[in-house]
This record gives sequence, structure tokens and C-alpha cells, in this order.
Amino acid sequence: MGIFDTIKEKLSNEFIDIIEWLDYTDDTICHRFERYQNEIKNGAKLIVREGQTAVFINEGQLADVFKPGTFTLTTENMPILATLKGWKYGFNSPFKAEVYFVNTHLFTDEKWGTKNPITLSDERFGLVEIRAFGTYAYRISDAGKFIIDIVGTDNNFTNFEINEHLKSLIATRFTDTVGKANLPIELYAANTTELSETCKEVMKPEFTSVGIGLEKFFIENVSMPEELKKEIFEYSRIDKLDLDKLTKFKTAKAIEAAASNEGGTAGAGMGMGMGFVMAQQMGQMMNPQGTGQAPQPAAPAPPPIPIAVQYYYASNGQQMGPVTMEQLSALFANRTVNRDSLIWKQGMAGWTALKDVEELKAFLGGNTPPPLPGA
Repeated sequence: MGIFDTIKEKLSNEFIDIIEWLDYTDDTICHRFERYQNEIKNGAKLIVREGQTAVFINEGQLADVFKPGTFTLTTENMPILATLKGWKYGFNSPFKAEVYFVNTHLFTDEKWGTKNPITLSDERFGLVEIRAFGTYAYRISDAGKFIIDIVGTDNNFTNFEINEHLKSLIATRFTDTVGKANLPIELYAANTTELSETCKEVMKPEFTSVGIGLEKFFIENVSMPEELKKEIFEYSRIDKLDLDKLTKFKTAKAIEAAASNEGGTAGAGMGMGMGFVMAQQMGQMMNPQGTGQAPQPAAPAPPPIPIAVQYYYASNGQQMGPVTMEQLSALFANRTVNRDSLIWKQGMAGWTALKDVEELKAFLGGNTPPPLPGA
């Protein structure tokens, strides 16, 4: 080899480029390789590390995509770019093209949440509001599509720039999914795993359409107003109890509370009533048979015990019952029935709304007696 050949080879080696990207951050998704006028010389070395993908863009058009490895850039390994450039018999350096390095590692523990409460319609509790939050993980699955649809000409695209878009997308699809699920409100918090999987499958196509793969999606918490929680807990307890026993229990508690209210009119009246009952019982105990006292006239026989009226009610398009008035009152209290629920009993011509049944209007309130005469 002559001296001129040695000098020529040395100069040629000096002009061979090394195209690579060393990522020193945790949040960069896409980085454009910067060089003077974007010129790349024939035989340049392209180094793509694990967790990266290199994408060549020619005048705004997607060209060749390189997975991890080391490549010597020639027409053989750049077929798309060669076609776009019109290289039929190879090429002479330099040529111009933009090179983007895309970070394809998994971005984990990304936060999402509903900015505003989600309004849902529940059969028992009416319109209710819930909030939800959790985490998700994603990676770039199609680097070329991601650059064309999302990155554009940004020379350093970060995780922060895409996060707001993804969180808005998740919140929208989550709202749609829970709205269509039509679960009883108390089951959302108890079924977060199944709901998470359902939401993930619904959202995947949206992510894929822009070159992003949704790898994981978790709902960590579904919250609701405290007063609604209390109603749900109360309803769950009532649902496990015998309604007739519950009504009797609450009546006994109301009598006890009224009797203990010595300063109130209701308490005084209740106390007097209980006093009369106790006095009557004590009189019977102190007047046993054979005391020599004149026998008391026999008390008239009481009338026969009236037969309790049985009511039927409609719930979710089905006939339910029969129930007593006390049980129906408890059902009204826990919102199983309402003022517009259809009611029927023996003797009625047809089904009638609860609010139009005379003896049931007391459920609706407004049962205050008129003032006493002369008051």
C-alpha cells in the first residue's frame, strides 16, 4: 500500500460518522440526533442501544427504522430511504436525513385521576358522584407512527408532554366504561381488579392508534361522598335484617327516646300513656281473686283482631310482596320504593302510585295535625 493510499484511508476513516444517543434522563421519550445540516456520510456507523429504536425521516416522510444493534449505513440496509432518494446504484456522501432515537423502555407508575366527579345513575340512590385514581404503565410500540402522529418536529420530546394527553384520554374512557357497566354503586370499590382489566382493554386501541402500548392499568381507589357511604352501609344492614323485626325495633326505640324526653310535650304524653298502662297492670296484680272485694263487672269482649292489609309493589318491572304496611314503610325509608312506585292491594281496581293511595300518604311527610281548638 502506497503512502497516498494510507493517507486516503486515514482521512476516509476520520469522515465516517458515529450516530448514537446516550440518554442521561429518565423522562425523554424521543430525541433528534443533531448534526451540521443533517448531513450523513456514506458508511456512517449507527449504534442503537437496547431500549431504543432509530427512525430516519426524509423530508417529512417516514423512512427506515432500526432496532437495537450496530449498522453501517449503506443502500442495502436503508431500502426505503434509497427509494425515496432515488439511489439506483448506491450513493455518494453526504446525504441529508433526520434521525430520531425513540426510548422504548417501560414508563411505569404514571399517575391518572378524574379531575371532576363522575355522575352516575343508581337504581336505589339516584344520581351519585364518584371519583377515581390510579396508575398505568406504557411503552412506545410503533416508533415511526409515534413520531409522525405525536412528536412531529420536536427535537426532544419528554414524558411530561404526552402525560397530560394520556391522562385526559384515560379519564374519558374510564367515565364511558363505568357508565356502561351499570353496577350498583357499592360494587365499584369492591371490583377494582375486574374494572381495571375492562378499562385496559377499552383503552388499548386508543393508545395503539398513535404508536403507544398500554402495558398496565390499575384503579387504586373509587371514592364517593361520606353521606352516600353512610347510606350504603345503612342499606346493607337493612338488607340483612327482617323488615318486620326492624320496624318493631325502631318503634320500641322511638318510644324509649320519647319517654326519656321529659321536657318535651311528646315525652310527657308518652310518659303519661306508659304510666296509665303500668297503673292498670299494678291494679290487676293487687286485686287477685278471693280477696273478698266486690267482683268487678266483666269487661266486654274485644272485637276480633283486624286482618292486616297486604300490599304488593312493583320493583324493576316485577311484582313483589305481599308486605304489611310497616314493611312497606321500611321499604320506602330505604328507597326500595318511592312516591311513584306502583302499589296494589285487595279491593283496588288497579295498580296505583304510592302517593295516590290514601293510607300511604303518611309516608310522604306533611302529616302535622291542625292546631287545638282555642289555641
